[in-house]
Amino acid sequence: MESMREIRNRMISVRKTMKITNAMYLMASSEMKKARKRLAASEPYFFKLQSTINDILNHTHIQNIYFANGKTIPEEEIKRGYIVITSDRGLAGAYNHNVIKLCEERLRKNSLDKLYFIGQSGYNHFKRKPDLAEIEKEHNYAAVKPNLYRARSIAESVVDEYRRGNLNEIYVVYTKMKSALLAEAEMIKLLPMSADMFPGADLTSSEQSSEYEELYEPSPRAVLDNIVPNYVKGLIYGAMIEAYASEQNARMTAMDNATKNAGELVEKLSLLYNRIRQAAITTELAEVIGGANALEEQ
Repeated sequence: MESMREIRNRMISVRKTMKITNAMYLMASSEMKKARKRLAASEPYFFKLQSTINDILNHTHIQNIYFANGKTIPEEEIKRGYIVITSDRGLAGAYNHNVIKLCEERLRKNSLDKLYFIGQSGYNHFKRKPDLAEIEKEHNYAAVKPNLYRARSIAESVVDEYRRGNLNEIYVVYTKMKSALLAEAEMIKLLPMSADMFPGADLTSSEQSSEYEELYEPSPRAVLDNIVPNYVKGLIYGAMIEAYASEQNARMTAMDNATKNAGELVEKLSLLYNRIRQAAITTELAEVIGGANALEEQ
């Protein structure tokens, strides 16, 4: 059985850990609120881009490289790119595991797939499995404090690869926070785009209003060629912030549970400490009484 000193030292150590986990909980809470504010502040701009693309698709009839044109490629020849968003560190429950598992389910062994990483956890995991996919080492960013620069850099890279035909499809894998208690790993398609990404758009109808074409200068095709890359950047930026907020929420939950478990452990150790202390006092009293009785008998 542990001595009183050992138990007391354990209680001190657990209490110190409780202070750390509680501080991490408060920090994660603050970071999550900041991330949600940044996402809300950027939404009007990207919603406007979406509505502009929607308007062009509804009032013009053009073929664009960024949209599915009906051509089919055999499954084994499709070259896919995955932007995997994880965290840089742990202590966030199953946050990283869920994203990595979802991505691994879609990868094909010895395939033409390529991986881009935001967050060191995903990169460190997949670099140990080079047979799953090619890793793009030039675009490996930290997940801390998402910003438009990182989103623009990776968006320009994947769009360029798509335009040159090195990639046929591009996806982003991240964690979406459904509510304060629920977050799920999701995979969304960035390119090629389709009509279901733009409510109300009809990419197949030939009955288009030609008078709307002159509203776009120099042409609807040129406008799409400039807007779509920005829209892709917006989707990536939104996924980065959503993932960062989900990470902080997962860390809040993990640290809150750790703090509660530490509190319960301190209570158990306190009971054990008091029990051992009471037993030691009882033993000492018995020894004193026994010694006193022995002296009286003499």
